[in-house]
Amino acid sequence: MSGGLLVAGTTSDAGKSVLTAGICRWLHRRGVAVAPFKAQNMSNNSAVVVGPDGRGGEIGRAQAMQAAACGLAPDLRFNPVLLKPGSDLASQVVLLGEAVDTVTAGNFRTLRPRLAETAYAALAELRTAYDVVICEGAGSPAEINLRAGDYVNMGLARHAGLPAIVVGDIDRGGVFASMFGTVALLDPADQALIAGFVINKFRGDLGLLRPGLDMLHRVTGRPTYGVLPWQLDLWLDAEDSLAYGRVLGRPAAPYGSEWLDVAVVRLPRISNATDVEALATEPGVRVRLTVEPAELAAADLVVLPGSKSTVADLTWLRETGLAEAVTAHAAAGRPLLGICGGFQMLATAIHDPVESRRGSVPGLGLLPVEITFDPVKTVRPAVGTAADVPVRGYEIHHGHVSTADPELPPLLHHADGRPEGARLGAVHGTHWHGAFESDGFRRRFLTEVARSAGRHGFTVAPDTSFAAARERSLDLLGDLVEEHLDTAALWRLIEAGAPADLPFIPPGAPPAG
Repeated sequence: MSGGLLVAGTTSDAGKSVLTAGICRWLHRRGVAVAPFKAQNMSNNSAVVVGPDGRGGEIGRAQAMQAAACGLAPDLRFNPVLLKPGSDLASQVVLLGEAVDTVTAGNFRTLRPRLAETAYAALAELRTAYDVVICEGAGSPAEINLRAGDYVNMGLARHAGLPAIVVGDIDRGGVFASMFGTVALLDPADQALIAGFVINKFRGDLGLLRPGLDMLHRVTGRPTYGVLPWQLDLWLDAEDSLAYGRVLGRPAAPYGSEWLDVAVVRLPRISNATDVEALATEPGVRVRLTVEPAELAAADLVVLPGSKSTVADLTWLRETGLAEAVTAHAAAGRPLLGICGGFQMLATAIHDPVESRRGSVPGLGLLPVEITFDPVKTVRPAVGTAADVPVRGYEIHHGHVSTADPELPPLLHHADGRPEGARLGAVHGTHWHGAFESDGFRRRFLTEVARSAGRHGFTVAPDTSFAAARERSLDLLGDLVEEHLDTAALWRLIEAGAPADLPFIPPGAPPAG
């Protein structure tokens, strides 16, 4: 078969990514050869994929997670177009894994045909290779100002003949109005592909919701395929840092007698914030994102995460007083960690003719290194050791260490023996993302952090496995789909397409031109 489905949403962060992953895991467990797809993603959370030519490329982190739900290694075709915002007005364009251009409102019309053609070709290839492809939309299909050039939502569904379901987040409120309005704003041909709805994040008595579901069916002629309950354990592999609350996950009680408090600076252009998810899986480790200088003073460990715009975010740090709080934390001998862009901020100087084009600017001066930005982006998996403990991660950056004190000890070593990152007292830095998913390295690092912070009662658990935590999360998504959705109806939709008798809901939009 060559079945398919588009999972659209009433808004961004309505639950498209997790529902897509849940459907993928459900199908995978049934023995179906299934793959995920998102034509265009806008996110600074990305994963490294080794392409067929052996070079590293990027796709959205959510599509890498969905690939795992399918039992697959990530593939560049799963997310052929990735837009990585560097400011409010411009985004880096990553096409089939490779950074090729910068898109702005002014040149998007010119670039769009090429992006759409690439996305359509990737989907066509996947549909010949897999029994089913579950596609995730972006934002809302009812962005009528963008419909004429859309190739991610209904433009994709129309091109590929895909039925669509619309997921809405009831926790936000107004879910019935947003679902009805989503359909009613589409033109007749688009409406003909919207087969029904899924409600996400419901808390309470389902019986109280039933009258609303029945009325939604009456006024749209479309069923609700199920209601997914609110689930606190679904927080790994967030597509965007805005999906996080202040505290990541649900911290388990300490294995020892004390907690370890980790404060992560929520940079304006934060990238790959998922790095700190691995820390948050450890019992007794409370990880929170913050923009408050006072919260850094109280933390045991402060983390400067990755950034899509290192120099701009460093300027923001200084303007907000956070830079002063970071340096005060380090001056007190308390642990500080910089990852990728955060590591670059710790340098004495940053030479950037590429990203910000501001030339040389002073860093925070907490590590005796200088960073120079190269036009060629480094995108590759990383394998190495930390004091003989195996470590795996990945690199995505333009900046590299151009000058370093030869006596400065590295944080890690590449597999070929080259030094990686730096450490000076309790200040640590690395370009490697994902390193803390390596359980042995994470435990050793947190043990050292606790000792430096004076948390002598903190003890790492001996058996925490980040990989197992991720698998449990994916299995939970599959369980939720099996238990709370009408999977028989969903299978018919995937196999046969949208019903032919779906009614038109006025007023509808004019046909996309």
